[in-house]
Amino acid sequence: MDVQDRIEKLRKTIELNAYKYYVEDNPELEDWEYDKLFRELKDLEEQHPELIIPESPTQRVGGISEKFAQVQHKNRLYSLDNSNNSDELKQWYSRVLKEVGTPKASQLSLLGDNYEDVELVSELKIDGLAVSLTYKNGKFVQGLTRGDGVIGEDITNNLKTIKAIPLKLFEDIDVEVRGEIYMPVSSFDKLNKIQIENNQKTFANPRNAAAGSIRQLDPNITASRDLSIFIYAAIFDKGLTVLTHSDALDKCKKLGFKVNKYRKCKNINEVIEFCSEMSEYRKTLDYATDGVVVKVNSVAMQNELGYTSRAPKWATAFKFPPEEVWSDLLDVEFSVGRTGIVTPVAILKPVNLSGSVVSRASMYNFDEIGRLDISIGDEVLIKKAAEIIPKVVRARKTSNSKPLNLPQFCPSCGAKLIEIDGEVGIYCPNKEHCPAQIKGRIEYFVSKAAMDIDGFGDSIIEKLIEKEYIYSPQDIYKLTYEELLTIDLIKDKSANNLLNAIEESKDVTLSKFINALGIRFVGKESSDILAQSFKNIDELKKATYDDLSAIDGIGEKMAKSIIDFFANSKNIQMIDEMISLGVKIKNKYSNADLLRLKGQSFVITGTLDTMSRDYAQAKLKELGAKTPSSVSKNIDYVVVGENPGSKATKARELGIKILSEKELLEIINGG
Repeated sequence: MDVQDRIEKLRKTIELNAYKYYVEDNPELEDWEYDKLFRELKDLEEQHPELIIPESPTQRVGGISEKFAQVQHKNRLYSLDNSNNSDELKQWYSRVLKEVGTPKASQLSLLGDNYEDVELVSELKIDGLAVSLTYKNGKFVQGLTRGDGVIGEDITNNLKTIKAIPLKLFEDIDVEVRGEIYMPVSSFDKLNKIQIENNQKTFANPRNAAAGSIRQLDPNITASRDLSIFIYAAIFDKGLTVLTHSDALDKCKKLGFKVNKYRKCKNINEVIEFCSEMSEYRKTLDYATDGVVVKVNSVAMQNELGYTSRAPKWATAFKFPPEEVWSDLLDVEFSVGRTGIVTPVAILKPVNLSGSVVSRASMYNFDEIGRLDISIGDEVLIKKAAEIIPKVVRARKTSNSKPLNLPQFCPSCGAKLIEIDGEVGIYCPNKEHCPAQIKGRIEYFVSKAAMDIDGFGDSIIEKLIEKEYIYSPQDIYKLTYEELLTIDLIKDKSANNLLNAIEESKDVTLSKFINALGIRFVGKESSDILAQSFKNIDELKKATYDDLSAIDGIGEKMAKSIIDFFANSKNIQMIDEMISLGVKIKNKYSNADLLRLKGQSFVITGTLDTMSRDYAQAKLKELGAKTPSSVSKNIDYVVVGENPGSKATKARELGIKILSEKELLEIINGG
């Protein structure tokens, strides 16, 4: 046997046993046998570097990255709507039946037991980090974080270190799969033990540990952590037709992916039984789960049901009831956010809750303190809201209970606190000079959803404010190399990196710039809507209340807040100063065809041949069109692809113009 044949045989043997070990949990080789073969392969490749290929098992760990590149997902990753109890599951199922036109849908009783069968698939929801993996001709070529669902970060090198992710599939096909990266609970415990021994900060829970491990710039660190993955969805190339979601999962298993157990359910009652079983069964597992994902099994029905602006209508996430535990309320701290609102935080006797130690919990606002009748020294019941944020839900008096004195002055700057008519909460009015508000605004301004300036950690921002280098967002663009070096957390290289990141942020889209301004009630989605409605920031400055409140998605409260923001001369000065310092604001919706489809609405049904539905909807939105998911008399056009459902029929009944994919392309391209 020549060297090349031996190398290929070693690779196949190692890959197969890695699959048996990390995916099927049924290894055929002893550890020492596996290690011996791996060492032999590594030695042969070192002797014959011309024979090394990217998908070799020895190439899982790559070089260190400077930063993660941002990449647009070919197919958008949506969020999931939640169902918190069996009644909400039944309500979701009722909507599914009505959307697909099930004959018995009109007779559906939410409390009854007899449903028209629409087959569903139930899978445990992994509490991890969502990623997408792309394979070309069976080879792993790219892996992205979920990001915001449209743009993710390229973490390919780090994902290659996870042995449950095959570098080469058992078939040479093109496929994009979605999965959840997680860290086993046993591995999480071992990692925290090592962190303690090394006097390093411990991780709060397995999800945080997994997320922190997968985003290391050095893949060697990721490789040292015991991460795994479950695949939960796949988008195959057009040469492979999959009729059901369960068929797709079975195909993924055959390709070499690790897929969690799932159950096909005839109707929603069987789903509810599965959720009840899993609520107890999950406690025996070595990985964290926070619910069950329920999906319509038929791919044709999924296409028919479509999506809302943020989530598939054919799926829902049933959330397990959160764990609850009693603790002692030791104190209440008051923190100030970027808008000036004062938030009470409970300081607790440390207690274990849902796999992590909790010593602080939210009480949201002062009305909540009154409702709970909170006193220092009370015993308080804590639960995790959405399995993430600890929250106080009940209190009971003890012999140590003593009255809680509410603050009269800002804990950050000492200003007299005020109430605002019609709003719940107490505010610090000292917006310009309150350190906590300044810090909050800067943190938001540099965040990924806003100006996206890497390198500004909480501690660095705090030090810059202490040294009076920054008061307002525009001051970031005045920072000098010499000033940065006076911060003990910043060295030569990091100072240069930070200045480069600041310079790169100067080219920004209008939607991100609006979001970065931190206008009250205006978030990422509404910033995008405003960017579609106005050519530039100057137009938005001049917008009237009537202009704003007439825009879909911009309510009266938001419109008033925008007017108030631009009526403040200091805000106008801040924007003008940033522009004079080199910030260039470009509207991605502003081109030669600026919003030429504004006011028109398109519904897409069926499968498109030359582009994904997400891509088509994104292009239409760039031109100002709306892309609702359902057909009504207010729709202008329905685009019909392959295998359309009842939406096409309904469009014809209503006399709505039907477009082919070719006609849609002509419209997008200027026809």
